[in-house]
Amino acid sequence: MNSSITITIDKKYHIENKKFQYRVKRIMDIILSIIGIFFLSPIFLIIIITIKLDSKGKAIFKQIRVGKDGKNFTIFKFRTMRVQAESKMELNIDPNFIESFVFQSKSDSRVTKVGNFLRRSSLDELPQLFNVLFGKMSIVGPRPEIPEVVKYYPESYFQRLLVLPGITGLAQISGRGEIELGKTVTYDLNYIVNFSVQLDIKIILLSIVSVFKREGAY
Repeated sequence: MNSSITITIDKKYHIENKKFQYRVKRIMDIILSIIGIFFLSPIFLIIIITIKLDSKGKAIFKQIRVGKDGKNFTIFKFRTMRVQAESKMELNIDPNFIESFVFQSKSDSRVTKVGNFLRRSSLDELPQLFNVLFGKMSIVGPRPEIPEVVKYYPESYFQRLLVLPGITGLAQISGRGEIELGKTVTYDLNYIVNFSVQLDIKIILLSIVSVFKREGAY
């Protein structure tokens, strides 16, 4: 199995050395998620109504993702695809070239008209503020992967599961949905190694800029 990842993280040393900053990070997550849910609730309602008018099915999409320490959790997103589209998903993963895998496709016929807008604007990610509030995710961190991809991870890739997954991260401001898995993991591990509250704030600000530019989102 090919892999170009050479970063090795000492979990015990890393967590102990940055314990205080991780506590501050969690406090920030709670405050930002509560503020976000409160002030964005009117937008939540508008999006829900728009999704329901555009296509049949529930407005909120739930999916199993792999979180911190390899534990599965349910992620929340606004539905962007037609009902039962997930059952038609073809990943086409080659275990021997896992580093070249790209999850999203620019031309996915399963995506609805409203869903296309939500993806490009990243508004489909807003319900994950509840995941952050419940402690399953962080505002900043590696994007949570689906189990079907994680099962093909080489050993070095599992290091990205040392921290809570995030709504945004270093990989997202560097290419969002269009970069290959190997590059994504490299960004994620660099983030973990260099983690600081200041870095989180920088990534959040750059994420806002990236969303407005709609770079790499589809």
